[in-house]
Order: sequence, then C-alpha cells, then structure tokens
Amino acid sequence: MAAPCNEYPANIALRSLLPDREPRKGGISKDLSVSDNAMSVKWTADEARILRVSVGSFLDHLALVLETMEEFGPPLTL
Repeated sequence: MAAPCNEYPANIALRSLLPDREPRKGGISKDLSVSDNAMSVKWTADEARILRVSVGSFLDHLALVLETMEEFGPPLTL
C-alpha cells in the first residue's frame, strides 16, 4: 500500500507511526518505509483476522496524522 505525498510529509507520517508496534507478540509484522514521495507499508500475518485488525488500526492512525498535518500546516523553520 502506498500513500502519495511529498517526501517531507511522508517522513513526518512515518516517524509518527513507527512507535505504534503491533500489540501481539507474534503472528504479524509491519515494515514502514519512505521512498521519494510515498510511504509504503508491508504487512506479514499468520491469520487474515489479525491482518484486518492491524490494517484498520493503521489506517485510523494514518488518517489522524494526515488530519493533524493538514490542520497545523508544515513545521516552522527556525
């Protein structure tokens, strides 16, 4: 899954979402990366149910990050 955006906002979103590790200790993993202007996410899961919950939660968090970035705009330079 790739969400198109500028590289700087993509990196902000990546850093905001990285601390959210999967609550289960096994059965699922998530790798996030940024290349050019796209943030990519790759999931690996043992069960479809676990994958569905993880993707849904991630998309909720991503939507919140994007809304926050849109509301407050780019960071100020010092």
